[in-house]
Amino acid sequence: MAQKRATAKTSKINRTTLVSSSLAERYCRGLDDWPRSWMGWEKDLPPGEELVAGFRPFLEHLVGSDLSPKTIQTHVDNLWLLGGEIIRDLNQDPSLRKLPAERLLQRVIGDDGGPLVHNGSEEEQGSFDSTCRKLHRFLTLLSARQPAARGKRHKTRLQPRP
Repeated sequence: MAQKRATAKTSKINRTTLVSSSLAERYCRGLDDWPRSWMGWEKDLPPGEELVAGFRPFLEHLVGSDLSPKTIQTHVDNLWLLGGEIIRDLNQDPSLRKLPAERLLQRVIGDDGGPLVHNGSEEEQGSFDSTCRKLHRFLTLLSARQPAARGKRHKTRLQPRP
């Protein structure tokens, strides 16, 4: 009798993404509610939702890293704070509403950290700046890896909003 040799089938499911997404949800419960928690006005929701969409790849990267759960949670908390600071900026300078979330992030984070935290201590500012620098490095590397996609994205975002 001929024996059938068992062959492993390759799965088309990206299990890393599934694991990262489910772990990210553990650290970011209510992530979809962040825009509502930041909003002062109803018009703050769309930019808040764009920010959350921009944060997701970074959050999944953090969860997939070898950082301790406490450090990951600190970065998550700082991202929530960053989103709130950006929405505050939109309310103080309405001309910023015309910019896509990606551009708003580029405006406020860099190699030196992020914006000043309102009513934050020096220690909190240091932690916040650390998260902002980490996010800046991540976004810089991500955009360097995807130059073609970045060009397409800018073309569609430059079209006027309805």
